[in-house]
Amino acid sequence: MAEPHLSHATDEAEADAEAYLRGSMEINEQTATWNLFMGMAKYGSLTIAAAVAFLTLWFAVGAGMIAGGFVFVVIMAVGIFFLRKPKAH
Repeated sequence: MAEPHLSHATDEAEADAEAYLRGSMEINEQTATWNLFMGMAKYGSLTIAAAVAFLTLWFAVGAGMIAGGFVFVVIMAVGIFFLRKPKAH
């Protein structure tokens, strides 16, 4: 009994495969998701690196919270400057 149902599904799949044209699908949502992921990965990594530097200076080196905070702000500012997207002309 399962055979007629299976062949019907296979026929539909083959018809869909024949109707597909490579490169014709809209990928706006996938592109937006990829750009969001890349932005979160870049700025998340920057924040983690700045936080590790802050905590290292504060606790391990003994430079204090003020020096660690200053380095955190400097790393974040320089990182944001270099990681931002160039303006489109």
